Amino acid sequence: MSGATSRTRQAAPISAPILGRPAADDEATIAAEAARQVRRRRLLVGLSRAAVLAFVLVGWQLFTQWKIVDPFFFGQPTGIVSRMRDWVVDGTAYGTLWSQIWVTMKEALLGFFFGVSAGIVLGVLLGQVRFIADVLGPFIKIINAVPRIVLGSIFVVWLGFGTTSKVLLAAVLVFFVVFFNAFQGVREVDPVLVANVRILGASRWQVVRHVVLPSALTWIIASLHVAFGFAIIGAIVGEFLGAQEGLGLVIATAQNNFDPDGVFAAMLIIAVVALTAESLISLLEHRLLAWRPPSHSEVGGA
Repeated sequence: MSGATSRTRQAAPISAPILGRPAADDEATIAAEAARQVRRRRLLVGLSRAAVLAFVLVGWQLFTQWKIVDPFFFGQPTGIVSRMRDWVVDGTAYGTLWSQIWVTMKEALLGFFFGVSAGIVLGVLLGQVRFIADVLGPFIKIINAVPRIVLGSIFVVWLGFGTTSKVLLAAVLVFFVVFFNAFQGVREVDPVLVANVRILGASRWQVVRHVVLPSALTWIIASLHVAFGFAIIGAIVGEFLGAQEGLGLVIATAQNNFDPDGVFAAMLIIAVVALTAESLISLLEHRLLAWRPPSHSEVGGA
């Protein structure tokens, strides 16, 4: 009897890993199936986007060829491609195409940097100090209510047709988007968590650095997706109001010459730049918010 008991005890350690294998295999199978579903969904989304784009372009081209719409006013995809080729080979009326893109992107990037920096600093400051928020709040709302085209005109009068007026207009557009998100993100921080950190002896700066900013970071990063688009808008509008070079000036010239192909070609360039910036911001978001659990959409949800 003791021999049987001994053999049973010796066999137990051998059977334990065998019993554990099905669970591990099931987890690996589930993970592999989830990865396949994500890949299939991404492929389906990509193909659907391509189909929608092809449908729009082909329909646009056919409608202009059949004279259902007048290509003189609406342009056509083949004309846009032709205009892009002319710009790449011969340049625009104000220099090479690449120099126009660089001028506009420089203005947008500088405006984006200054607007984001000011929006985060003031958003966190006003979110933390209620007295300053009560004092400055009405003035910020008044400035935000002023039409941007009016601000752009004022900046051109003050600063001229150079880069500074475009950068300032882009920064103003970016500032309000980031500021309100940062302000609301700070206000949404759990007060119990802040109180616990202060009880442990943390200074105000340590509370802001280790609690407030990480908690509000999701709000701030979310605003960046919209903010860069506003930075490009600010640069383009500023160039419309008065400039010596840039994509906005190229669009204004095409508009004055009744050249819809030129307008759409410049818009296409802006769209490519905006989508590229959106991808870079998404990479930044994944890196800075790596601690955050993936959302339903990020894991392949509908």
